[in-house]
Parts: sequence; C-alpha cells; structure tokens
Amino acid sequence: MAVKLPAVGIVSLGCPKNLVDTEVMLGYLKKGGLPVASPDESRVVVVNTCGFIDQAKEESVNAILDQVRRKERGEVDRVVVAGCMVQKYGAELAEEIPEVDHFIGLDELERVSEAALGLPSLQRFSNKPMATRLYDDRAPRVLTNKKGYAYLKVSEGCNNPCTFCTIPQMRGLMRSRTIESLVAEARHLEEQGVKELVLISQDTTRYGEDLGLGRQGLASLVRTLVRDTSFPWIRFLYAYPKTLHDSVLDVMAEEPRFVPYIDIPLQHVSRNVLAGMKRGGDPASYRKMFETIRARVPGIALRTTFIAGFPGETESDFQELMSLAADIEFDHLGVFPYSPEPGSGAEPLGDPVPLEVKEERLAALMMMQQRISLSRNRKKKGKEFSAIIEGICDESDLLLQGRLSSQAPEIDGRLLINEMPHGWEFAPGDIVNVKVTEAHEYDLVGRVTSPPSR
Repeated sequence: MAVKLPAVGIVSLGCPKNLVDTEVMLGYLKKGGLPVASPDESRVVVVNTCGFIDQAKEESVNAILDQVRRKERGEVDRVVVAGCMVQKYGAELAEEIPEVDHFIGLDELERVSEAALGLPSLQRFSNKPMATRLYDDRAPRVLTNKKGYAYLKVSEGCNNPCTFCTIPQMRGLMRSRTIESLVAEARHLEEQGVKELVLISQDTTRYGEDLGLGRQGLASLVRTLVRDTSFPWIRFLYAYPKTLHDSVLDVMAEEPRFVPYIDIPLQHVSRNVLAGMKRGGDPASYRKMFETIRARVPGIALRTTFIAGFPGETESDFQELMSLAADIEFDHLGVFPYSPEPGSGAEPLGDPVPLEVKEERLAALMMMQQRISLSRNRKKKGKEFSAIIEGICDESDLLLQGRLSSQAPEIDGRLLINEMPHGWEFAPGDIVNVKVTEAHEYDLVGRVTSPPSR
C-alpha cells in the first residue's frame, strides 16, 4: 500500500533573490514527489525567512510563530524554517523556538524534502558556516507567479564592505554563474511563457568579475541573452554606483529589448555619511553620473533607495540628500529608516539618531518624491507606451493590471487598464501599446491601442 505523502506549502518572505530560492525549493519538493499546496492547505509548512533589516526579521519571526501556533492547534504536522535568518541566527532560533522541526541553511535548499518528511538523515540544525552554494540551470525550479515575468539570479553573495549590511555574512562572498548556465535557465523560463526576464543578484553590475570577464561581464551576459533568447523585455536590478560600467549603458542604448531602467541604491549622498557606510561617492560625482546616464540613454527610468538616520547623519547631511533627490528627480525612490544590524561594521556606532527624527526625515523625503513622481507621470498623459500585461487587477476584476517598461515588477507603480477594444483577449505576458489617460502619484491609467504581441 502506497504511503500518502503530506502536502507542503512555502511562506516566502523578503526580496526577489529569496523568491528564487523558494522556487528552487518548490522544484526539489516536486522532484521528490511531494505534493505542493498553499500554506493554508498544507500539513507541512516551510517559512523562507529574510534577515536584512529589523522589519524583515520581525516579519519572519512572526511568520514562524504563526505556523508554530497552527502546529499546536493540530492544523500543521511539521514546521520547517529556511533562508537568511537560519544562516545567521539559526542557533538562536533553534534554541528559542523548539517547536520548529528543522532549520535549513542557504547551502541546504536541496534537502527540503528530507526536512518536510522528517527523515533522520537530516539534523534539526546543522550550523553550517557562511554560505558557498551556487545553484545552476540543473536545479529544478517551479515558478510562483503567472504574471509574465521571472527572476534570473546571476550570482550569489557580495564583496562590498557596506557597514550597514550583513548580507556577506549570510550569503557569502560574490560568486557568479556562467553565461552558459544562465542562458540555459533563461531558455527554460522562456519555454514556460515568461516574457520579461529580470536579472538579479546582490551586486549585478559586478557580474562575472570572478569569472575573468572584467568590468564588462554584465554587458556580455545581456548581449548573449539578446542573441540566444527572444524575451521582449530584459531588465536588470541593483546597480552599485562605483561598478556601473559604460558598456551596460551602450547595450541599453543600442538594444530595444534591454529595458532602459536602472535601479541604483545610493543609500546616501553626503560624504560624511557615505564614509561611515564605507561607500564611495559624493553629491558632485552622483550628479555627474546621472547626467551621463540620461545623456547616453535618453528616456531612461531611474530608481534609487536611501537610508534615513544612519549613525552620525546630521540635518545638514540630510538636506544634502534632499537637494540631490530634488535635482535628479528620480522616477522611483524608496527610503528605509536605519536599523542597526548585529555583527555589521556600523554596530559599534550605535543608533544615535532618534526614531522620531528618522521617521520625520523619511516622511519629508517621500512627500517630496510624491510630488516629483506625480509631475513625471503627468508628462506621460496622452502618450503611448509599450506595456506588459500582468492579469486581472488585484482590487477589481473590471480592470487589467500591467506595467510600462519604466516600472519594475513588485517595487514600482503599476498601470491600470480600463479601456480595451471589444473582443480582444489578453493573457499575462502579452506586450501591448497603451495610451496613458490618467496620472497619479505612483500609478497610471490607460487604454489599450494595439492587439497583443505574442
């Protein structure tokens, strides 16, 4: 008599890089013959955690405790915890939450089926050191969204010494996948109907340095993907200011399928604060950089991220940041309040900026950015743009939801489509032309003007 295997669900938290790990674990579960379901319908739940900032760690711990309570009520048989928090805080979590059955570090994702089944071959917590794993195209993977896009993780880890960050302590030093492996996985994603390929890593602009590709590794990868695949859109996320090479801008200017969009998390602009962060740059060099980017790639969309309240940040430092953001007029901008990370280079600096000051600075920057975003969006009104369809709107089945190329998935605004020719049918991933009819602070509204391109 065959043994009935339990359904397994994964709660995936954190960034797109973590999402790829979740999709790889789903692939291993499927390969192991275990049925996969939503967490609410599963007898085994895996929580893939994020350990980047306080808010993310709190969310991860709450998600673990939610599943522990379900286990206590008899709704779940086993709880497994995976991901970044396990890599850095696994020993503490294992001691403080004994109800968790297994902890899987970043080098053990392929053992998720063993953990789900509670096999004795896997320890509850292995306490492995810094991650060194690098998955490739041979790893099974199950996509979790059907919105037309997918992430391709080009490398793991990071070599940058940023003092506010402990990612190298969790994900390890930078290690790039080969172009051959990335093209093979990209083709597999293409076979599954993916129309927008999003290249991601901790420091995507340094892709390939460790493979001997020099500063032009990312450009070489993109050129190969353009040649060997047919994705209508290829995008990359996370450019480190000092390692964004002109070759990337050249490809972006020459190749219409390489989306004219750059996300450069500056974190700050004041030389005083950047020195404490162990990052290069200053307002003058950043202004020149963005001037160059816009001159070489006309119409490019720019996104950045800032940290408010880093130790030592004065009001003058913050005003420098506000001034640059006002001058550059980013299309998209995010702000996080500084939170001290145990074991980080900035930990000895303490957390001297009061929380209320951080919140005031964050609010002031976002209020200014709302005005900038609205102004830039209004300039799109009445114009036509290429857009990707993601599906029915989350809030109303009377609207379609999509994005312009200037809007990256999950982090930027969206395009709501309220008008389309009668009889036309659309599927996630369809590329259409849309005329913008309304502009809001973050979102746009438009009507379809062309049949889908498939």
